Amino acid sequence: MQKLASLVPSMRQAILIHIIAAMKKTAFILLLSILAYTSQAQRPGFTYIKDDAAVRQKLSAGSKAINAIKADFTQEKELSMLSEKIVSKGAFFFKKENKVRLEYKTPFKYLMVINGSKVLIKDDTKSTKYDTHSNKIFKQVNDLIISSVQGTILNSPDFKVKIYESSGQYLLEMVPVAKGLKEFFSGINILIDKKDYSVSRLEMVELSGDKTTISFSNKELNGKVDDTLFSTN
Repeated sequence: MQKLASLVPSMRQAILIHIIAAMKKTAFILLLSILAYTSQAQRPGFTYIKDDAAVRQKLSAGSKAINAIKADFTQEKELSMLSEKIVSKGAFFFKKENKVRLEYKTPFKYLMVINGSKVLIKDDTKSTKYDTHSNKIFKQVNDLIISSVQGTILNSPDFKVKIYESSGQYLLEMVPVAKGLKEFFSGINILIDKKDYSVSRLEMVELSGDKTTISFSNKELNGKVDDTLFSTN
């Protein structure tokens, strides 16, 4: 019994480490796709757009019109090792050019900031800084953010994209083909509101089978966003 009891903290620590790692993956891919705009199966309520040139133009124009974003988000993480979903909540901020803040508030505090080529990652125990020029993964993130702001993400060679639509939303089914992304995810689905071309929900499926869904609420577009939120010092 004593040996079994001693294993409990280790098990809890292992689960916590897994959750933190999952949050890092989520933050990474969110930065790739929140500014932009996968299904082999049918999509109830959505129709596949075979000739999507006009829609791509609309999404490109919509992304260019967004200069700043403030939003709340709720993340649901389904892990293969846990029977219950892990629910996290936080705030997201974006400001041109190339400034992003992803802040988890509950149940764990976790922060990722991108400001130009500088990246800050912070949790309860430590802060880590990166320069995208010297880190291949974050360089890829930085390049994709720029292409998203410019409205060219749908032309990115890193993804194969199919576009679906319903009465009020577009659905982007994105299958990563770039080596770095393929090592993390099998597919990414992005739901975009037609009224303002902002992301309403993000779904990610990892190679392990773990699934993450992030829903955005209280979105404010092109409002005032203080530059101090993007400090990497």
